[in-house]
Amino acid sequence: MGSELKISEADLRQWDLLGSFRERLRECSQKGLHSSWSDARRRVQYADYLSLFLFGLLNPALKTMQSLCSASQLKRVQREVCGGAVSLGSFSEAQHLTEAALLERVFQDLTQQVQGPAPSDPRVAWQQWFARDSSLLAALPRMSWALYGGGRGGSSRAVRLHLNLQLLEDKPALMQVTAGKICERKAWKEIWEPGAAYVGDRYFGESYGLLLELKEKGCSYVIRLRDEAIIQVEEELPLSAEDQAAGAVRQAWAILGARQGSGRLRVVWIAMAQGGTLQLATNLSPEQMPAALVGMLYRRRWQIECFFRWVKCLLGCRHWLAESQQGVTVQLYLALIAAVLLQLCMGRRPNKRMMELFQLYQLGWSSFDELLIGFQRQQAREQRRKIKKN
Repeated sequence: MGSELKISEADLRQWDLLGSFRERLRECSQKGLHSSWSDARRRVQYADYLSLFLFGLLNPALKTMQSLCSASQLKRVQREVCGGAVSLGSFSEAQHLTEAALLERVFQDLTQQVQGPAPSDPRVAWQQWFARDSSLLAALPRMSWALYGGGRGGSSRAVRLHLNLQLLEDKPALMQVTAGKICERKAWKEIWEPGAAYVGDRYFGESYGLLLELKEKGCSYVIRLRDEAIIQVEEELPLSAEDQAAGAVRQAWAILGARQGSGRLRVVWIAMAQGGTLQLATNLSPEQMPAALVGMLYRRRWQIECFFRWVKCLLGCRHWLAESQQGVTVQLYLALIAAVLLQLCMGRRPNKRMMELFQLYQLGWSSFDELLIGFQRQQAREQRRKIKKN
């Protein structure tokens, strides 16, 4: 291999999270394994393959499949991660034999252990609220399955990551991976659950019929409408002092569109600091969800944007270690699993500075007490920034 693939143990980080991952993998692997993994002649077993894959995501020094396989030559990596050296051919083949359902079970098992802060207002705790959105990740030219027709000549390629983020506990809850061309609304409808509650941006508010379908499914929602939305007001509703203090300027029962395709719903107008208003549609009454809380829930939707950025920037998801749709799904599941493992380990999702401190601790360059002091220092800085913003 070329000189650019030479990796030393000093370049590698995050050893200890793999033990937790392998333990969960064993507990969830009773079903869903491809029959090929039972062949004793296979040189890469599924736990070794997935551990090596996850190890690559947690280490910025490893950006390609070649560098990852090169790292597998190191004795410590073999001892603690993958059990032995892994060839490019074995690693590439394994992506086609790994069932995403297995990783989904591991992911769900871990997310259930994450306990977020108790809601400051008990009126939002009677349902689990999920922010829904998707994000495009640039695909390689060889990934023809991800072609979605954008850009000059219609030859753009991208992977679309669809995500439900549980707002009150700030943790990922459900993931779908598709080609970039797949409609977000279509993918969303596939995972609706009766009784669930969703928060979405203006793209979901473009389809008035979708809002009626959500209600018929038994789901609650807070969806932003476009500024040019057709709103037929049927009944103005009063605002409390609490609503007005939270920026609400108006609310009313209304019907959207000229053909009444949305059914009867409530629209809440929230003043924005930079001018203009947010138009938020919900099927909940003022008694179930005051206008102040409607605005608060939508503002918290930005947590999902921050999560997408965190995954892309800190977990290296701009580099593909697999190129098939199945391999990409494996990589993104592992990225979310890594995010949840870090949240469980640190009690919160770490920022960039906290990740660096944690990596130094894992390498033995800092003590546990120094790690805690560093975390407290970062939290104090974040608190000061919040005070300045307010």
